[in-house]
This record gives sequence, structure tokens and C-alpha cells, in this order.
Amino acid sequence: MRLRTLLIGLAVVPTVAMGTQTAVTADRLLAQSHHLRADVAAGERIGSPLFALMVEMQAERALTAERWSGTATAEDELRRQRAATDRAAAEFRRAAGAGGGARSAQADRRLQEVTEGLDDLPAYRERTDVRSSSADSVMAYYNGVIGQMIRFYQDEFSHTEDAELTLESRVVVTMFSASEMVARQDTILALAGPSRELSATRFSDFVNAVGAHRYLYDTWVVPHLAPDESELYSQLVGSDAWQAKGRIENAVMSDHKDLDFGVKLPREVSGWREAHAKWAPELNALNAERSRALLARANAKADALETEVTWLIAGSSGALLLVATGVAFTTRSVLRRLRRLHESTVTVAERTLPDVVARLQRGRPVDADALPQVTGDGDEVGRISDAFARVVEVSVDGHRQLAAERHGFGMFASGIASRTGNLVSRQLSLTEELQDSFGHDETLLAQLMRSDQLTVGMRRQIENLLILAGGEIPDPHTEPMRVADLLREAAAEVEDFRRIERQALDEISVEPRVISQISHLLAELLDNATRFSPPRSKVVIRAELVADGLSVEIEDRGPRVTPAAYEEMNGRLHSAPPYAVLAENAHRLGLFVVGHLADQLGARVTLRRSVYGGTSAVVIIPAEHLVPTGPESEPLPVRRPTPLPASPLPAPRRVEERSEERKPELVLHVGAAGLPVRRRQDRLPVRAQGATQDPAQDAPKDSVPAPRPGGGRPPLPERVPQTHMVQQLREPRAPEATVAPDTATPEEVADAWSDYEHGTQQVEQELRRDQP
Repeated sequence: MRLRTLLIGLAVVPTVAMGTQTAVTADRLLAQSHHLRADVAAGERIGSPLFALMVEMQAERALTAERWSGTATAEDELRRQRAATDRAAAEFRRAAGAGGGARSAQADRRLQEVTEGLDDLPAYRERTDVRSSSADSVMAYYNGVIGQMIRFYQDEFSHTEDAELTLESRVVVTMFSASEMVARQDTILALAGPSRELSATRFSDFVNAVGAHRYLYDTWVVPHLAPDESELYSQLVGSDAWQAKGRIENAVMSDHKDLDFGVKLPREVSGWREAHAKWAPELNALNAERSRALLARANAKADALETEVTWLIAGSSGALLLVATGVAFTTRSVLRRLRRLHESTVTVAERTLPDVVARLQRGRPVDADALPQVTGDGDEVGRISDAFARVVEVSVDGHRQLAAERHGFGMFASGIASRTGNLVSRQLSLTEELQDSFGHDETLLAQLMRSDQLTVGMRRQIENLLILAGGEIPDPHTEPMRVADLLREAAAEVEDFRRIERQALDEISVEPRVISQISHLLAELLDNATRFSPPRSKVVIRAELVADGLSVEIEDRGPRVTPAAYEEMNGRLHSAPPYAVLAENAHRLGLFVVGHLADQLGARVTLRRSVYGGTSAVVIIPAEHLVPTGPESEPLPVRRPTPLPASPLPAPRRVEERSEERKPELVLHVGAAGLPVRRRQDRLPVRAQGATQDPAQDAPKDSVPAPRPGGGRPPLPERVPQTHMVQQLREPRAPEATVAPDTATPEEVADAWSDYEHGTQQVEQELRRDQP
């Protein structure tokens, strides 16, 4: 059998949909049946006793009205009616309390109001007997209680989910309301008494009651009665008593006489009591029959729903059984064939293909037999297997091409970086020669210092290119370097190195093979710290031993960074992005370079918020790269030139004071104007030499560092005359005119030099932004 035929036979989705639909439908029908059963139970338990109570209350109200009007009413008749009302009230209370209340909260509230109204019945009876109140207040009490009873029926049956039953329940409630209007007519006429006189208000209530009950019967009752109920209603309205009722109503509304205080009813009202005694029981019987018919209809509807659910479940279960049997046999055959395909594809996807990609990225050859081969099988499973083999082949070819292009681009970038590095080294040598030749020109010397610092930054960017291209920085160091000297070497790589404060220990050193990598890593972090912090703020770099090795922390006072930004930057430090990502972030590659170097060193770099509000970069260098500092290792000396005599442009003190923060291979010379001139020894194609050079060989014997009073910042260095002057300056020269001594303090000169550098940086940034 073809796989397509088998898949068509898999009717899992229709089966599940059919079962779900059956379950939902059955649950809905059962819930509806349950609600109908509950409505029927509530109607039988509460509705019938409440209807009987309503009839008795209407009768007691009429007799009470006759008592108020002075009609000769037997005391025994009123007492019997009150007893009948009490029995109906007790039966109602028992029924309402036995079943836990009504079906809805609103109907339950109506029952509570009816119960509270019945509690006041003895008080109103007493007022009637002693005539301590008015007839209107007593009648209003009876009207209110009966009205709550009718509203209970309206609330109880209004939530029925069946539309047909809802309409029938409204008919029943309307019949109760219409019969209440007729009962109020009886009460109003009873209040007229033997005098047949009514107040204007009572007469108006009588007219409204007549119009209301006629409208309700004609509009909302008669059109919706069942055939048997319509026959009962026809017999009722065709009886002599009901016809007499209509004649009396018409006579009252048309033949009454207006008086000063009310109206005088016609003599026809004397036949009202006799007619009422005949049609009132028939009307109540019609209402009761309509209520019982509603409950019977609801009960039958619930039976029909339960029967429908039974047939639905039986039929659906049989269909589901047949479908499930077919699905079981079909699935067994399909899964047996697909399992083998799945196992082979999983093996290729999880083991073979990742291993092949890894080998290609390392530049190693790939065995073609390890990949899935096209078999040419004609069925569906075979075609899927062949398609997967072709996909793997295309993927491997793509990775092979990408690996070749990446390797070629890496070699190309490394070559460019090496040749450019040589040019930068020559540029540094030329700058040193110019510093030696023209050191007497203070303005030119300052420009040469600026050019030298920018060239150093250019060299570091070239090294970044080499690192990102997958190359390695040649390390010329052959001896360990103290951590303090290493921090100084890293700080010298930064353009704004004067703002960097170092705090390091001397008892530990770094192995020669990783000095250049660590120095470059720290230089990148220091460069970020100085560029993204206020111009006059300090950047602190401190080193100390920890359990895992050496901890170097760089802390700046830069702007506040969000936690999401820290997370994104730390992600760059722990991932090797493709060239596409590097191209998108070409303006901020420092963190990628730091991540590459940290991965090569096995170090951990973390960026986090500083306690001062800036950023703190923590670098953990493994202990395997550390060695103890030997007793013969001494700090690299720094030449401290003494100040020259006063000149038109005084030498900036800050440059001299912070000159000790340069790399070990950097030596500060002083030109004719006292400006520091930096010399740099030749480096390898990209990485500089100098950590192994002994600057003390060129230092004069009297170039001894000045002591630090109180352990604070060292004083201004003292320059030894004739030590670093070029040969031309050592020749005798003609006497010059005496120049008045400069009154500027060293601090003022240092601040002026710092302002000059800051202004230069701003101009360069503006020019860089103006470039297209």
C-alpha cells in the first residue's frame, strides 16, 4: 500500500475533533437538562406553595378592605381567611427552607423579601382590628407582598436556557400579574363599601387595573396559550359571571358621578361580589393549570435532552471505535517504516553533520562516506530519505565554501594587518627621529606627541583586525613582567592615559607568552573606560590576587547603563560572532576583541555597574599565567627630566608627572622647550617589543626617582641638564636675552595642557562626524 494511502487513512484529527465535539455537545445538553430539572424542582417545591399563599393573601386583602369600609362582614369569615393565610404561609416557609432556597440569587432575594413581609402580617392585622392606621397603608402592605411573589416567578424562570420554555414562563408570570390586577379591582370596590363612594386616587387605581389586565390578557396571554388552555380561557370569558364583571367595569368607568371629594359608583357594583365568587375560582384554576403545564413541559424537555445525550454518546462511541481501530492498524504500519527513517536522520543531524561542520571550520578534510547517500528508492519514504541526503549535501557544500572564504579572508586580513603594522612601526620611528631633531621647538614637539599617541591607537586597531581575523599577536617578551609594569604598559596604549590611576602589586608577575595578549585586552577596556566617562574623571585600574588567579578591575565614572545593555555587552564577551555581525558593529569592535583574547587566555571578563554609578570591568586571569616575582626583578625606571629654565611656553607639569604611566618600552625625552617626547622601540609586525628592554641602560646615573612624601603622588621629576639633548643643542650658542621668569605654577600649566588636549579631541570628533 502506498504511503499516501496510509496517510489518508490516518484520521486522527477528525477522530479527535469528533470526540471533542461529542463531549462538548453532550456536556452542554446535560447541563441544560440539569438546569431544567432544577427549575422544575424549585417550581414544585416553592412555586406551588407560593401560588396558594398569593391566592389566600388576595382573599384576605379583599375581606380586610370590606372591614375598613364598614361593610357588614362576619368576624368568623375574616378569622377563617386569616387562618387559611397562616397555613399557606407556614407551608411556604417550610418549602423555602427545606430545599436551600431558589435557583438564582435574585430569586432567592425575592423569597427573603416575601418572608420578611409575612413577618409583618400580624402587625397590620392588629392595625386593621383597632383601626390604628389608614386603609391605604394596609392595602399598600398587601400589594407589596403579593408583588414580591409575582416578581419571584419572574426572576426564577427568566434564566431558563430553552427559548420556548422562557416564553412560556413569561406567559405564566403575565397571567399572575393580570389576575393580581383583577384582585386589586375587587379590593378597590370593597373599599367603596355600602356608600359606593371612592376617592379620586382609588378610582384612578381601579381604572388603571381594568386597563392593565385587559391589555395583558389580550396581548401577552391569549396569543400564547396552548389549545387546551385556550379552551379553558374561552369558557371563562364566556361565562355569565365574567360577562357580569365586564359590564360592572364598564358601568363604573362610564356611569359614575363625580363628587367634590371623589366619585359615586353606580348601583351595578352591588353585583360584583356575586360574580366574583363565581369567576375567581375559575381564574385561579386557569393560572394553576398554566403553571403545572409549564413545569410538565420543562420536565419533558429535560427527558428529551437526556435521551438525546444517550443516543449521541452511543452513536459517537460506535463511530469513534471504528475510526480508532482503523487508525491503530494504519499507524502501526506507517510508524514501522518511519521509525527507521527517523533514526537515520537523527543520527545525521545530531552527530554526523555537527562533526562534519566542525572539521570544515578547523580546515580538516571530510570523508564523503560518512554522509547519507541518495539511494533512488521510488516510494514516499525513499524519496524523503533521498531529499534529506541532498539537503545534507548542500549544507556541507555551503559550510565548506564558508570555511574556505573565512580562512581566505583571515589570511588576507592578517596580511593587510602585518603590512600596515610595519608602516605604523616606521611611522613611530620617524616620529622619534623628529622628536630628537626638533625637540627645541615646543609647538612642533607638542604636535609630534599628539601624532605619536594617535599612531599608537592606530597600531592597536590594526592588532584588533589581526585578532578578529583569527591571527595571533607575536609576543616578543622573554622574561616575566611584573603586574605593575603590565598595567603601565596597557595604560600607555590609551590616548587619554593621564586620567588612569593604577593600583597594582609587585609580588606577582605574568608569563612572557601572554604579556602582549593581556596588555592588549586591558588596553581595550581602558580605552572604553576613558572614552565613555567624563573628560576630567579618573579611571582606576587595580589588580589583586584572588582564589582563581589575578583579578584586574577597571572602574570608570561613565553614564548609567541599563541591565539589558550590560547583558548585551557581556554576550559579546562570551561569543565569537560571524563576519556579518562584525560588519554591523564595525564602530564598536572592542568588546569582540576582548572576548577573543579572553577566550585564548581562558580568562573571564564581566561588565557590571559600579558602586559609583559608572561601569566596572572585572577580568579574572587564570593562575596558570602567573609566576612569582623574583628577587632580581626590579621596577623599570622612568627617566625624570629636571625642569628647564623659564621659557615663553612653560612645560606642562601633568605630562611630566604622569609620564611614568607609559609602557616600559616608552622613554620620555625633554626637548628644548621642556615638552616630553616619547620614544618607542621597534615592534614586531603587529605587537611591540619593549617589556624585555632595560631602559636603565640609557638612563643617566643621576636619574633617580624622587621620594614620595607621605606615600602620595610623586613630585615633579628633576631633569638632569645635558642628558637628553640632541648633539646640535650641545654645541655652544650665542647668549640670549634674559627672559623674565614665568609666574605660572606647575598645576596651572598642567591644567592648560589638559584643556588643550581635550579641545583637540573635540575637534577631531567633530571632523569625524562631518565626514560622509
